[in-house]
Amino acid sequence: MTNTQVTLVQIDNYGPWTVTPEPRREADLQTLQSRLYADISQFVGNRGGYVFFTRFDNMIAVTNGLSMDDHALLQESVGNRYPVTLSLGVATGTNPVQALADATELVQDAGSAQDEDRRECLEGRTVDDAYRTDEDVQIAHFDVVNATGNYTDELNAFDTFIEIEQGYAELMRHMRYAHDSLSFFVGGDNVIVVCPDLKRSDYEEAVGHVKEAVDVTMQVGVGRGENAHDAGYAAKHALETCRSAGTRVEFEW
Repeated sequence: MTNTQVTLVQIDNYGPWTVTPEPRREADLQTLQSRLYADISQFVGNRGGYVFFTRFDNMIAVTNGLSMDDHALLQESVGNRYPVTLSLGVATGTNPVQALADATELVQDAGSAQDEDRRECLEGRTVDDAYRTDEDVQIAHFDVVNATGNYTDELNAFDTFIEIEQGYAELMRHMRYAHDSLSFFVGGDNVIVVCPDLKRSDYEEAVGHVKEAVDVTMQVGVGRGENAHDAGYAAKHALETCRSAGTRVEFEW
């Protein structure tokens, strides 16, 4: 049984800030967002977690192993170095979708994303050390079979991007509603999915669904671990087995 700890990271009052006292240059906003994501990813990654940028003003993290004090330190670090602050909601559950919903509700209850009075909200709870196991997190690492040969070396860069994004979008939607999982594009042709305790048949079904729906062939390696890093690293090894053996689904445990 999984027990995923999910943190919603939301920039406080970001929309109004981007146009006050007048609209800010888009290049400057994109640079701030990317640097902020990189810093948060490094902070959480150094503690065994994963962060996904989603819409940049909202980021989703798998934070098993991080305490509430760690979250407070992240807020302090960002507040000292950036012109924006962060609110954080932390929740746990056997279902990562429900954990994210609970984390989101905690932040929403503290105030609107555009509430100028909401600053550095930190609400929720973490998985107590006594209840942590080496199977708390299940990560699936999907990629497109022979993306280089089928797309990168055959199509122009934008058409390749469209094809890869179609596969991602269909997988993301399907894993969310069929399997209570959270999927995130992480570059190239790679998608990382945070899952509850799914079976091999669930992943086989997902790969088949994407192929039928948008004609994109995917393969997936699945790993478990005490935190996102451990589970994700195991998933990478399982994906390498797919590539070398020509299989579509492999588990590393």
